[in-house]
Amino acid sequence: MTRAAGGGAAAAPAGAGGGTTVACLGGNALAPRAGRGSFAEQLSRARRACAPLAARVRDGARLLVVFGNGPQVGDELLRGHAARGEVPPLPLDACVASTQGSMGYALELALRAELAAAGTAVPVSSVLTLVRVDPDDPAFGAPDKPVGPPYGDAEAERLRRERGWVVARADGGWRRVVPSPRPVELVDAAAAGALLAAGHVVVAGGGGGVPVARQPDGSLAGVEAVVDKDRTAALLGRAVGADELLDLTTVDFVYRGFGTPGAEPLPRLTAAEARALHAAGEFAPGSMGPKVEAALDFLAGGGRSVLVTALPRLAEALRGEVGTRIVP
Repeated sequence: MTRAAGGGAAAAPAGAGGGTTVACLGGNALAPRAGRGSFAEQLSRARRACAPLAARVRDGARLLVVFGNGPQVGDELLRGHAARGEVPPLPLDACVASTQGSMGYALELALRAELAAAGTAVPVSSVLTLVRVDPDDPAFGAPDKPVGPPYGDAEAERLRRERGWVVARADGGWRRVVPSPRPVELVDAAAAGALLAAGHVVVAGGGGGVPVARQPDGSLAGVEAVVDKDRTAALLGRAVGADELLDLTTVDFVYRGFGTPGAEPLPRLTAAEARALHAAGEFAPGSMGPKVEAALDFLAGGGRSVLVTALPRLAEALRGEVGTRIVP
């Protein structure tokens, strides 16, 4: 795909007017802790998020939507735990695939509705996305990503012994922790690119993708791990030649001193400034750190602009009223 010409100023976002935009929606942003996380709630929030995205498509941008699924996979694991006496629980990779389907469905409904409201007849397609990871990734030796419900002492010990799970203290009990390896290959990137080229709005890379590993016979097999959706969004953006990455989360800006009384919002950063702040420890590993790393990866691959902001404030951010714009 050909990149749009011109600069990456905040007042004229790169994705508008014919370029390709990747929008990365956080799972927590679609299912915040304040709500019950019902499907109806998530669909309502998805529609609000998709309205400004539909306006960009109406204005000529190509659009690829990636989403996180942390709370949703947690719910799926909780259902499996509750019904474990009746049906066998799904492995983690199958839970990721399951929520790719259910959330992709919700986002496709929301996008179709908002595109119709914007008077834009554009097809929408969801792509089940496999992401190859390296079995020798150091993350497999140090699992640290909590998934699923909390367990009591006896249950946690039984699961550790019988299933080989790694468990750690969290949330007043024990929770399973799993690896979060880096994505090394997007197995379905060509499909997403072909659909974009054919004029579709594409939903792909849900939950960072279903993690798979190459087997000795050349086949792929699922891996019980989770892939960071920000890294996958950056990789997908590079694969399809995207101009702009929208990283939509639960905070309005990237902050210096986040969580302190003197927290300072950062409306604009160059890649060099973001890299220096990250090296100085400004961005926490479990929250803003991966987003900044993904932004730098995306820009290093030829992207022109990254916008980080809260999902409900996307329309304001696209007008330059809120959010952090990171440019090369």
